[in-house]
Amino acid sequence: KSNMSDVEILSSKKRKLSPDAAHEEADEGGPSSSSAFHHDSSSSPSSSTQHATSSPNTTTPNKLPPRPPNTYDNIRTAIVINNGTRTNLIRLIGLKSLFARQLPKMPKEYIARLVFDRRHKSLAILSSDPEKKDCDDEIIGGICYRAYPEMRFAEIAFCAVSASQQVKGYGTKLMNLLKMHAVTEGIEFFITYADNYAIGYFKKQGFTKAV
Repeated sequence: KSNMSDVEILSSKKRKLSPDAAHEEADEGGPSSSSAFHHDSSSSPSSSTQHATSSPNTTTPNKLPPRPPNTYDNIRTAIVINNGTRTNLIRLIGLKSLFARQLPKMPKEYIARLVFDRRHKSLAILSSDPEKKDCDDEIIGGICYRAYPEMRFAEIAFCAVSASQQVKGYGTKLMNLLKMHAVTEGIEFFITYADNYAIGYFKKQGFTKAV
């Protein structure tokens, strides 16, 4: 798929990631493969744990503490497909420009062909700045992928975050958002090709070389 000789094939089994679980992850460093999707059994009551019971004379029930804000709630996202609409065409152009800037080793014609291919979809994180609406700068980051629902996996073609928005945790958020969206498409696995610069990122997101 790429003319690079140092490309590695990485795969990942997707696990369901709820918004509450996503909130618990660090914003800057992102989750490691052992913590992002691992259920913490220490947070669940064991069979020997005593459960508090309320007295019959209690007039007011115990109030649970308010749910902390989810860091993903305020992120603007969009699934972008080539369906001919003006909004999606503008965003597809923005995604093509982003991938071309951040992945200079990839041929621009190859990027354009896959981004605009109707079998591919892209998940984009959008800027909340109204002045950047409908322009290239609206795209903070994106992942272009092709789903194979009959085989329950998807191939990630491109993944990038704008240079001005890096080191802010968007790379981890982008992958987690894709995993959450994949549930709606019946996707359980991801596969991608990664060069030496990207292997560390994908391993951090739970990918392995074993297919």
